[in-house]
Amino acid sequence: MSPRVSQEHLEQRRADILEAAKQVFIEQGYERTTMKHVMDAAKVSRGGLYQYFANKEDLFESLLENNISSTSKDNQEKLDEKVESYWDLLLLRIFGEEREPDDKIDPLAPSHLEFFITGRNDERRKQYGQNRYYQGLKIYADVLKAGQESGEFSSKYDCEILARTIISFIDGLALDDAILPKQDIKIKEQSVMFVTYLKTALGVSSQ
Repeated sequence: MSPRVSQEHLEQRRADILEAAKQVFIEQGYERTTMKHVMDAAKVSRGGLYQYFANKEDLFESLLENNISSTSKDNQEKLDEKVESYWDLLLLRIFGEEREPDDKIDPLAPSHLEFFITGRNDERRKQYGQNRYYQGLKIYADVLKAGQESGEFSSKYDCEILARTIISFIDGLALDDAILPKQDIKIKEQSVMFVTYLKTALGVSSQ
């Protein structure tokens, strides 16, 4: 009789597979990645991998879902607390822990583009992409709305429109990174200008 495996062990194993898969997608991109690549990177058998994920699409969607769910939970927790600066929280959401523009971009961004662009005619993936967009939109819009309600941000512009603008800007940088020669990419320079635009739109004084 084989020993029972704890739920904690199963969840950790799944998390380990996802972390290995993330590195594979970063290195290979979405289209070139195969389940065999993930099996080798995660050091699991075919059965061990398919126990958790039905196919590559399911695996990648799980990665995306983990990321946005974690961000959404963290965002809500911060908003439920006393936020000293909504501008600081907005910068965290856009640029990460450093909270300032740099030349880096999410290393999974090219795979995101591949996943959604190659699946644009697939109704299931298209629906998933729309749902994920609205999840991301809510994260930014919630911060902007809270900042406006507190008086820290100007209410001149609708918070949802501003949130959509942020998403479009970030997606545009990801496209630049995916198709332009490295010497032609100006991520930091564009980001600095975008921060200036947001400060103007939100009535934020220089910080």
